[in-house]
Amino acid sequence: MRDIDGLLRQAMTINGARGASLIDYTTGLPVDTVGAVPGNSPEATAAGTAELMHAMLDTAAFASAPGGDDLEDIVVTAASGYHVFHCLPVRFDSRLVLHLWLDRETGNIALTRRRLRLLIEELVG
Repeated sequence: MRDIDGLLRQAMTINGARGASLIDYTTGLPVDTVGAVPGNSPEATAAGTAELMHAMLDTAAFASAPGGDDLEDIVVTAASGYHVFHCLPVRFDSRLVLHLWLDRETGNIALTRRRLRLLIEELVG
């Protein structure tokens, strides 16, 4: 798998996956979406993801982290399920995050984080 569509298709095979989106959080726009998104609006979900990412990256903890500690992922627990936001290390002037929406009953956060890390390593290799 060496493309975004393949990444999203593989992410949807993770147990409990309801939807996967790749979002450019510099613009707040979705790059691609597979499956469902919260509120049925990919654009609104992407905009909310961008706000979340900017809020996290603007915190003092990441702005002044010793050794340049980079944000890897964010996990949000909601009544409708789990939201895992995994940052993609890319080599061009964009900031991408993979948002995977998991069913609360069947999703497993630890296994999901591990699987996403492997999928993204394969993509950016």
